[in-house]
Amino acid sequence: MKRRPTITDVAAAAGVSVATVSKAVNGRYGVASETADRVLAVVAELGYESSLIASSMRSRTTGVIGVLVADFEPFSAEILKGVGQALRDSRYDLLAYSGSHGSAEGWERRSLSRLSGTLIDGAIMVTPTVVNVGAEVPVVAIDPHTGPADLPTVESDSYGGALQATRHLLDLGHTRIGFIAGRPDLRSSIARDAGYRRSLTDAGISVDPALVGSGSYRQDAVRVAALEMLRRGDRPTAIFAANDISAMEIVKVAAELGLAVPRDLSVIGFDDIPEASKSAPALSTVRQPMQTLGAEAARLLLTLMDGEVPAATHVTLPTRLIPRGTTAPPS
Repeated sequence: MKRRPTITDVAAAAGVSVATVSKAVNGRYGVASETADRVLAVVAELGYESSLIASSMRSRTTGVIGVLVADFEPFSAEILKGVGQALRDSRYDLLAYSGSHGSAEGWERRSLSRLSGTLIDGAIMVTPTVVNVGAEVPVVAIDPHTGPADLPTVESDSYGGALQATRHLLDLGHTRIGFIAGRPDLRSSIARDAGYRRSLTDAGISVDPALVGSGSYRQDAVRVAALEMLRRGDRPTAIFAANDISAMEIVKVAAELGLAVPRDLSVIGFDDIPEASKSAPALSTVRQPMQTLGAEAARLLLTLMDGEVPAATHVTLPTRLIPRGTTAPPS
């Protein structure tokens, strides 16, 4: 089988450096037009046309939109479904990419640097760790970081959803309500914390610091926080978790401690991932329209890529309470 040409082969045949080939391929400054033409001619001569990169060399576009996620978990999977649906009738393909390497801060910058220009024409970042990415292509953020929102963003009404979740527990008669928070660097996590606190304040209940734990959307951290909270003599009778994965971990911890849900402990989550309705008992939660988040982000990105001005660059979608089998009045 004939070996597939590489960028080194192109550089050698064109009599230029690999760096020059890279600049010519990506349309960057610093390469004379005749040199760029020679590089592209060599690409065609070597039969490099079959690759996605070769196509982008000629047209300066790839026909691909990248979705960058820290991990392929239920939330990002639903986002990807929504993006795919929105792109179905477009001329763009979808590339799902995870380059977080343990969710290290700033992984998005590295990923965009690798993909921009040669693999993707635009990107959607899901729950990014930073917002200042300096991308060469249009970018939209879903569930953005807490920094200045210079990037176009799409998110759910986390504050309103947290109000609904906590008020649901209050309406059932709970007064000792715990909260296990999510990632502190996400705007949505901060809003859910604020909604929880506001609901208690409105009900005339002081927030007990002992009933607020940090889960950071990591099951190990959620487990530690839940164990500490539920082993207290004055343990909560209900817990609101910042996402469904955390809520389901709390249900597991409660069972290990001999507590029945919802008889001894009510639990409510946030997201309404597909697993929430299938758990036993089915998880009460706040539904955010995850697939719609993906679809709205894709439509916003397509508008930006077409050089048009979108009607809004910061979109917030409503959330809805979904009471199920894990919440009940305190025994």
